[in-house]
Amino acid sequence: MRKSYIERKTAETDIKLSLCLDSSDCTAIDTGCGFLDHMLTLFAKHARVALEVSCKGDVEVDYHHSVEDVGICLGLALKEALGDCKGIRRYGNMLLPMDEALVLCALDVSGRSYLAYGLSIPTEKIGDFDSELVEEFFLALTRNAGITLHLKQLDGRNSHHIAEAAFKAFARALREAVAIDESAKDEVPSTKGVL
Repeated sequence: MRKSYIERKTAETDIKLSLCLDSSDCTAIDTGCGFLDHMLTLFAKHARVALEVSCKGDVEVDYHHSVEDVGICLGLALKEALGDCKGIRRYGNMLLPMDEALVLCALDVSGRSYLAYGLSIPTEKIGDFDSELVEEFFLALTRNAGITLHLKQLDGRNSHHIAEAAFKAFARALREAVAIDESAKDEVPSTKGVL
């Protein structure tokens, strides 16, 4: 089983996160931010992973530290669970519609961190969630997972739909990228021999 457990405690957040790439049996998420809980729950469902997250953060300030630090922890967990990346497909992509929103996600489990963020969320807030935190989450995740991630909004007017389409597209692309290629299950998918 490809799984990991991350604990991270700072002056701003206290996070415990477990991830299993080969099971979808358990999802328990409590970050103190309802919108982030919603995004992570649908991420786990569409990525077909087991995810547990507990975050106690300084939400009396705002959600910034909690969102960024959960992104850090999920990135670290993903990197740890993948280990040497033997047998993975490496690449994944998804063009995902959600009502009027359409988001393209393409990713490479490359060992190199890069985020090409192309979402234009029209409102400053989604409920009490600052829309700019969607980018902060994916930036923290990519930096710590060592993945290249492209998110491009092709259409959309509803802020909630755009953000949700991005999380679902990422989940589906990740599911594809980390799937085991049975024809090359003992190989690292790189001519360098390492990722």
